[in-house]
Amino acid sequence: MSADENLLDRVLTMEVGRCTEAAAIAASKMIGRGDKEGADDAAVTALREAFNKLHIDGTVVIGEGERDEAPMLYIGEKVGLGDGPKIDIALDPLEGTTLTAKAMANALAVVAMAQGGTLLHAPDVYMDKIACGPGYPEGVIDLDASVEDNISALAKAKGVPTEEITLCILDRDRHQHLIDGARKMGSRVFMISDGDVAGVFHTTEASTGIDMYVGQGGAPEGVLAAAALRCVGGQMQGRLVFRNDAERARAEKANITDLNRKYGLRDLASGDVIFAATGVTNGTMLDGVRWERGHVSTHTVVMRSKTGTVRYIRARSMR
Repeated sequence: MSADENLLDRVLTMEVGRCTEAAAIAASKMIGRGDKEGADDAAVTALREAFNKLHIDGTVVIGEGERDEAPMLYIGEKVGLGDGPKIDIALDPLEGTTLTAKAMANALAVVAMAQGGTLLHAPDVYMDKIACGPGYPEGVIDLDASVEDNISALAKAKGVPTEEITLCILDRDRHQHLIDGARKMGSRVFMISDGDVAGVFHTTEASTGIDMYVGQGGAPEGVLAAAALRCVGGQMQGRLVFRNDAERARAEKANITDLNRKYGLRDLASGDVIFAATGVTNGTMLDGVRWERGHVSTHTVVMRSKTGTVRYIRARSMR
């Protein structure tokens, strides 16, 4: 194993989890205070400080916006000490700003890292997505198929009736046809108000009861979700959605020329991927940050595609 690979093993497994822990702890101080911008700012600042302690030559490829839109962790920003391997970083310091502001479930701090050049530099536009967890034949779901056909195919592969399939769908008017189609098949629909990284993330763990995620959400969040699925062997497809010329210009700036391309999981995240998420508020898979007398507790998951390892970490530190 090369020195760089040794460093990847050391840095991009446990230390990436420490980064999301720092962001989650900072954001947790704003839970229920009605200030989503303040919560996001706190998470961004803490995450950047954590990154800059790492021995990596990191570049943010999915971040808080372009340089003129965000003061830090913007797309293209260099982070880390600069004395290690070149690393692509996709991040959402606080996935669920509104969830945090309103003290609602499933707010997360999320980071994915991979070798330089292996994460899709997705523009800040919408993406049509479909995803399922591990253990199914390749191609069991298809973005171009109807929701009814996808439910039937997944139910057949799972060996259950369609009534035992559960979909996670972002609660938006644009998804009503998906909700209606799922219910027509007798399937259950688990609707979420925000946070479609968390929505896809649910499919990675059988205990959540979520079989499939489908719908339209942010393209950058799609890359983060794909990183999690890469680590457990799930499946995902996505296609960018452009509403105007300005959004098409963003794709051109990101060197994306085929605007109708259907991306597979490895198109979105192709390298040796590390994914980490720490709960900010209590959620389906992760507990939120808990402040107690003298210390603060966190709940984090760290995944790696190279080994298929999934680690759940409960940490307690002095306040």
